[in-house]
Amino acid sequence: MRIRTIVAAVSGGLVLTALAVPAAQADGEGLHKPTAAERFGVSRAPMSAAADEERPVVSDVKVNGGKDIVFGTTGVKTFAVSLTASHSAGIQDAYIDLWHGRDLAHHDGVFAPNEQNATCTAVSATTSNCKLTITVDVGRELYMNTLAGTWHVTAAAIAADEAGSDYWNDSYGTHKVQRLSKLTANAAPEPVKKGKTITVTGKLTRANWETRKYAGYSTQPVKLQFRKKGSDTYTTVKTVKTNSKGDLKTTVKATVDGYFRWSFAGTSTTPAVNAPGDFIDVR
Repeated sequence: MRIRTIVAAVSGGLVLTALAVPAAQADGEGLHKPTAAERFGVSRAPMSAAADEERPVVSDVKVNGGKDIVFGTTGVKTFAVSLTASHSAGIQDAYIDLWHGRDLAHHDGVFAPNEQNATCTAVSATTSNCKLTITVDVGRELYMNTLAGTWHVTAAAIAADEAGSDYWNDSYGTHKVQRLSKLTANAAPEPVKKGKTITVTGKLTRANWETRKYAGYSTQPVKLQFRKKGSDTYTTVKTVKTNSKGDLKTTVKATVDGYFRWSFAGTSTTPAVNAPGDFIDVR
């Protein structure tokens, strides 16, 4: 059963619905996160009620190759998820999803896999590497900016034994989901006489999932960096904070030909970004 969280705008409000799933139970808002019984068709007691050796062992869970998942304002993005699982009888299936919220009873986002079953490749008689993909429609599933940040990662596997022994952990790990950032730089006037003052401006913006536009990221420290012509290395000149609109502005003395850029280190909700270098011709 493929589970997809859909966000639709109805009469000016947000309505959450689920497709091909039982009646929603999370927050009373229509979001549904699958259980082990629903995904694997098994009925089991909590993991603590059975001996550890009766369950598969899950390790090396990877989401998007270990990289943060960054989304702009629109579009569809597909990324890979995988895990390694072991059991004395081998592994027949696995599952990974991402969910956002305080806990399972209060969650406001679910990214479920595309496939009904994972592709599990045996590396030995007991161990398999299992892969899935997840597709996110930004315009439908990322409907508020507070969804940016830390998401929980569910990891599960089912053994190839007659009992269908399974491992299921809704909080196996965490992963970052972020709002795409953009940064510009402009140094002027150009050309400029050596020793004269130049003004370097720029703007730091990031995706706003509620308006579907890019908006200024305020009060963020951003480094002004310079690279001398013929060099491959940028060095930091000073640090400036963006204003309420995400704008940057400062002055420096012109010394030699080279490139100025702004460099933002990123936050938990927004990735790091460097502006393209802007060349200054010093005469």
